[in-house]
Amino acid sequence: MIDDVYDFGLEQIIDTIKRRRAKTVGLQFPDGFKQKAIKVSEEIEERTGSKIIISANSCFGACDIDTPLRKSVDIMFQFGHAEIPNIQAENVIFVETESRIDLLPLLTKAIDVVGDRVGLISTAQFVHKLPYVKQYFADHGIRGVISSGDARIAHPGLVLGCNFSAVPDALEYLYIGTGDFHALGVSLATKKPVWIADPEMDEIRKPDVDKVLRKRCAAIERSLGAQSFGILVSTKIGQCRKDLAFELRCKAVEYGLDAHILFAEMITPEALASFRVDAFVNTACPRIAIDNAAVFPVPVLTPVEFEVVIGARKWDDLVFDEIT
Repeated sequence: MIDDVYDFGLEQIIDTIKRRRAKTVGLQFPDGFKQKAIKVSEEIEERTGSKIIISANSCFGACDIDTPLRKSVDIMFQFGHAEIPNIQAENVIFVETESRIDLLPLLTKAIDVVGDRVGLISTAQFVHKLPYVKQYFADHGIRGVISSGDARIAHPGLVLGCNFSAVPDALEYLYIGTGDFHALGVSLATKKPVWIADPEMDEIRKPDVDKVLRKRCAAIERSLGAQSFGILVSTKIGQCRKDLAFELRCKAVEYGLDAHILFAEMITPEALASFRVDAFVNTACPRIAIDNAAVFPVPVLTPVEFEVVIGARKWDDLVFDEIT
């Protein structure tokens, strides 16, 4: 067994490789699973005889497929994410790396904080456990609500960092998963409370929404006098919103402002260091503006925040940026 906590699906992977007679195989891991990459590669190679290539690039989601690697192998497996149904990527198989963690100790804590009707949401590692969570809550007089999402969502209850269409209509939410980012996004998108049930930390907590809102307001205020903008477009297959970028540039011109569209595979301060603009507008992964804006020398705005800055949208109409 590669890991006691997460299922890397090796039996299915090996069966698929043999069935397709794949001679070269690509493996792509998010940073949190890269420490398992060598072991996974060794077992697959030993049991199939295939040549294995491991992607050393960062991987932030199913939107972030290593395209050069994909084109260099007969089949590629991406671990840790669910497929985005409306993205076509030939010869890529997604291994959701489901968690084996027993949620019962965590749920006994959760029933003490949630109300009698709560929306249930999760990420790829835990979304398969949501029916169990719903039944457990029902046994304790709590109605858990699970909803399906749009064409970008593979499973009911699944949330991405850029898409919350599977978030049900509820007064509050319980997010089963690690980290705070997804829960923050749901809270910002719905303006409702979100509890985080973290199976690895074995704790119930809330994300610091006010801290994020203060940072976003500060970014907007710093940009109010901006005259020049760099509109960022990612070339990653599931993040490229080129049409939106051109729409935003047209709005800038309409308001007498200077705007330029900048394409990059990775949106980093180093990649943008030579461009002298007053602010950037991010059309790539929303996480760049929410989580990483502090590392950039000028404010990084979401498309919606940009509209507020130039006067095309009112502050009261500010919403979370989502990719559909």
